Formats: sequence, C-alpha cells, structure tokens
Amino acid sequence: MNNTPVNHEIVSEKITASRLGSLGKANIREIVHLVNRIEEATGEKFIRMEMGVPGLDPSPIGIDAEIEALKRGVASVYPMIEGVEVLKNEASRFIRKFMGITVEPRGCIPTVGSLQASMAAFMTAGRSDACKDTVLLIDPGFAVHKQQLKILGIKYECFDVYQFRGERLRDKLESYLGNKNISCILYSNPNNPSWICFSEKELQIIGELAEKYDTVILEDLAYFGMDFRKDLSVPGKPPYQVSVANYTSNYILLLSSSKAFSYAGQRTGLLIISDRLFTRSYPDLKRFYSSDKFGHALVYGSLYSLSAGTNHSSQYGLAAMLRAASDGEYNFVEQVREYGERAAIIKRMFLASGFRIVYDMDEDMPVGDGFYFTVAYPGFSGGELLEKLLYYGISAISLEITGSEQKEGLRACVSQISRNQFPDLEQRLKSFHKHHAGLTSSMTKER
Repeated sequence: MNNTPVNHEIVSEKITASRLGSLGKANIREIVHLVNRIEEATGEKFIRMEMGVPGLDPSPIGIDAEIEALKRGVASVYPMIEGVEVLKNEASRFIRKFMGITVEPRGCIPTVGSLQASMAAFMTAGRSDACKDTVLLIDPGFAVHKQQLKILGIKYECFDVYQFRGERLRDKLESYLGNKNISCILYSNPNNPSWICFSEKELQIIGELAEKYDTVILEDLAYFGMDFRKDLSVPGKPPYQVSVANYTSNYILLLSSSKAFSYAGQRTGLLIISDRLFTRSYPDLKRFYSSDKFGHALVYGSLYSLSAGTNHSSQYGLAAMLRAASDGEYNFVEQVREYGERAAIIKRMFLASGFRIVYDMDEDMPVGDGFYFTVAYPGFSGGELLEKLLYYGISAISLEITGSEQKEGLRACVSQISRNQFPDLEQRLKSFHKHHAGLTSSMTKER
C-alpha cells in the first residue's frame, strides 16, 4: 500500500485530520474539501469524480443576451417573482417543442436553480392537505432533497428503486400511497446518481397512481435531454424527453440550466406547474398562505419567502438559449453529448480493472452513458473503496449518502475529467487492481 501514486502518509494524515469518520457517510462538499487538502499537500492532480459540476463552456448565445440585458440596466431593477415575460414564453414553447406537452407561460416560473424549485414545491405541496404530511422519495437520489425536508420539518419516506423496476414499481408505490399520507413523490430522470432512466411504462404507472391517489409528482429533469441512447435534439419532432406529464396533470417539472446548458454559475432554473395544478384550490393551504390556489401560494408565498425573484440578467440569457434551441439554431444536446462519450471510455477502463457497474440495467436494456455512473469493487464497501481510491488519486462519493441500498458502490461523475487525463486514470486503475486483486477473495471470506 505504500507504493501508491499519491503519497500514502500524507493521504492518511489528511483523512485523519478531516475528522470525517466513515468516508462512506461524508457528503459531496466534505469530500471536495478533503481532496483539495490532499492535492495542496502532495502537488498531485486528482481524477475528480466526486462533484457533478459542468465541464463544458456555456453557449455564447446566453452570455451575449445576458450582457445586453445588463447594458439595458436590469441589474438595478428587481425582477418580478413570477419571472420576466420573455423567459416564461420561451420556457412554455421549449417544453412543447422538446417534451410534446403544453403548459401556459404563467406556470413556467424561474427559480434560483432547481434546488430552490424543489424547496418551494416541498413547501407548497407538503402543506396542501393536512392529512398528507409525508413526501415519498424514489431513491437513489440527491441527498440535499432530504436535507431540505428535514429543515422544513416535513416527514419523508424513501426506497431504493433498484429491485422495483417495470411492473414491480406499481405494487411498491401503492404500499406507500395506500396509507393516504403522501403529498408528493420526487424522482430524477435521468437519475442522479445511477443514471437509470424510467421507461414510458414506469412513468405511466407513476402517472396513473398520481391520479388514483391524488398525489403531486415532482419530476426532476436536471439532466434534460441527456439520455443519449435516443436523439432528443430535434425541436417539434419525436422522440421527446419522456415525462410523467403525459400520464397525469398532477405534476411539477424541475428544469435546470446547469448541466444541459452549462449555465451553472448563474443559478437559474425553471419550475413548471401543470395548468390544472396551477389553478387548483386546496383549502388547507390557507393555514400558511393568503390564497388556496396552488400556483398563487407557490409563487407569492413559497418563492417570495425564499427569494424576491431570480437573477434578472440570467433570465434573459436562459430565454435566449431556449429560443435558439426551439428555433433549431442551437443544438444543446449535441453540445453535452461529450459527457456520454467520456463515460463510455471511462467505464471500460473501470471494467478492465476488475470493477463492475452497480446500476447497470434499465429494465431489459443496459443503462446509457451519461453524466454519472456507479461502480463497485469486490470485497469493499462504498466507504472503504472511496478511501482506498484516494491513495491512487481518484475521488468519488459513496452511494450510501444517496439513499441507495447498494452500499458497496460509488457514484462517479465524468464532467471534470478531461480527455488528456484518460491515460493517467487508466494507469491508476491498473495499479489499484494490481494491488488489490489478490486481496478481495480473502477479505470476502473474512466478512
């Protein structure tokens, strides 16, 4: 173990100094901080796979439009909470062109990233019915959503979908919904961290149960259009981004500009409320809001409490990119296809060095290549594997913090790995496998 690519003593020292205890329970930012300290102390550049940050340049279309807005003086003016008109109109048009669904512009609300959108949705949907005091999370998922619910004092249930794909999903969901206490269900599609994608059959099941039990569905589309197994790049022509919106009107869509548009730094997302849900009356909302109308309560109650509007100039930048995409002038999917190409190459390297893919199937077809993938190595828990890989200059996060029951796995993100790092990654993985291939069988016996 002393013969590792990164100085063994320094890595051990920094892990001890971090006082994190089990690295399997460390959150993303804690791992980022630890790896930064190791890099500073050793001078070794890590293969950074722990944090899902964009690794591509943003489109000049958005930047130029935002600069023009700033020159017009929008920086000195509060934006309306419900968003600037041009963005609302373009958002409505964009989801019609790329999802094949219709939502009026009034239901297309800009937010400070999709995390603010989920916070506002939890606040509103979670208080719309006094008898429904619990949120259901389909895991694995983004750990911060659980943190939001804890802060709000809203109860939640969760389950790992790994064993409940296809028709089995129906019975699993009904085991929770039958208690009649679930206000809303949240999942991401494509999924962070596993990159699984729900099929049309699974989305239909979710939509049918949303109608049957009158439950709001929060569909997190942070990685919009990034299931590269299908070409989702042509506006107005199928195939479209799959969505539960085709099977229920009880939905809220959470769209991010961070990944699909590489606009993460401007913190501008979209919360899309179905026309029916926007105007629906929930008398129990009056306990907390001035109106019992869902859309009014969410915009002028929840969002107003969180932030008096979303960054003014970036709304114009996002509107310009949406317009260009809908006009067929800007192929945003082609721009981010690089992530899928990187993932395909990197996954092969891991597999060649004795690793396996944890979440490997979408029902009867292999999981696609995209922003994330999941790996495990025989004989190691996720936390143990994460710690071992740090000595080889490779960082990731444990699936344990994502709600996954596959606790031997790690989530790896490809966005920060440049192609010129591929030879280094391959060599480090080979070195790891050489040092550990003979140990895994004996370690497994001891367990």
